[in-house]
Amino acid sequence: MPEKLKYLIVDGHSVIHAWPDLLILHRTVSKRHLARLGLMKRLRLLQDMSGERVVVVFDGTSSRTSEERENEGLQIFYADAKATADTIVERLAVKYAALHPLTVVSADGMVRDSALASGAEWMSPEALGERCKMAEKQCADELVRLRVRR
Repeated sequence: MPEKLKYLIVDGHSVIHAWPDLLILHRTVSKRHLARLGLMKRLRLLQDMSGERVVVVFDGTSSRTSEERENEGLQIFYADAKATADTIVERLAVKYAALHPLTVVSADGMVRDSALASGAEWMSPEALGERCKMAEKQCADELVRLRVRR
């Protein structure tokens, strides 16, 4: 029987505010998009190295919640102006935790409690940062191994 897909649901701005290099970018309005892009780049690498499906959720400003799916990449949600990323993260955890192994990443205590109550796992943004660093090292080691094999 094939193993169930594992999912990682990330509260994007919660992580940006917890990672110093991204927070510096986020504090400058003209560079705010670079903080999101930097986070997504690291999450793509983590997804590629771990095999987990990564869903990242950001607070939004439009009148509707929107979703983007990268081809074999991240699934990205932007909450509408009346909702928050927290709301979307909690809804996804409640809906999918019974179907798939699922981990929620957020610094928000209420999101953590809601995720755990739904049967999902919880991870801090700092722990996610360590996982991303390990994925970067794993990727670099694999590239070295492939070069040596030639």
